[in-house]
Amino acid sequence: MLDFVQQLVSGVALGCVYGLIALGFVLVYKATEVVNFAQGDLMMLGGFFAFTFIGMMGLNYWVGFAGAVAAMALFGMLAERVVVRPILGYPQFSIIMATIGLGYFLRSIAGMIWGTDDLKIETPFSQGVLRIGSLVLAYDKLSVIAATMILCTLLWLFFNKTTLGTAMRASSENMLAAYYMGIPVKRVVSIVWAISAAVATCAGVLLAPITFIHSNVGLVLGLKAFPAAVLGGFGSIPGAVVGGVLIGVIESMAGFYLPEGWKDVAPYLVLLAVLLLKPEGLFGHHVRKKV
Repeated sequence: MLDFVQQLVSGVALGCVYGLIALGFVLVYKATEVVNFAQGDLMMLGGFFAFTFIGMMGLNYWVGFAGAVAAMALFGMLAERVVVRPILGYPQFSIIMATIGLGYFLRSIAGMIWGTDDLKIETPFSQGVLRIGSLVLAYDKLSVIAATMILCTLLWLFFNKTTLGTAMRASSENMLAAYYMGIPVKRVVSIVWAISAAVATCAGVLLAPITFIHSNVGLVLGLKAFPAAVLGGFGSIPGAVVGGVLIGVIESMAGFYLPEGWKDVAPYLVLLAVLLLKPEGLFGHHVRKKV
């Protein structure tokens, strides 16, 4: 039973990281109907920025964390302006290839600047453990879960209780109608990309105590976060986080209880099973088209 609880906590912590990356996929898709396949690489770049501020420059953890989030928010706006906006309106395949190319570019730049070695960020939660009887839970994993809950709450308040958040939701529902209502759609889309990059950075920094940061970590985790977004219902913000947690828990349990090799396969098998029964995902809305 203790092993089960420890694997469950580990899976939820890893799933929270998947969920935050998936959240970035969903935010950009809802605002622009563009699938940003560089989302995982934005997480990787944010992790390297945090390592630079905290590990190399010696800044306080929280100052370095905030600096990395701010830097990546600006980078997200720049990426939208330079890479995506000029080709909006072109076939979706063109935009998808542009985001894939952006991901390759970011991985190459990260390799040239920070090298190919695995890097780790020391956090205030790296060493301690919580003991409940015989159960031992690491603070780094609990901190990831707590930070994800706080971040999701802040995003919910932003999108539902602020004027800018309401404008973003309006733009995601109908961009043309929002434009006619006087909402600065281009600015809103830039801010969505900034938020998406900032959330990805949070995922990268939270991931650092659990695993290492390297130039290919964004590609690996992005390939797991994208199914999490699909599982939760592509377009559903709560679904992205729930889907990520489910993928993380399934992966953790499969790695512990099933033979070697099932860890990476099991989440995709569950995804296929869910999509066969509920093609729109767990939280997606089914749209029935008339023929």
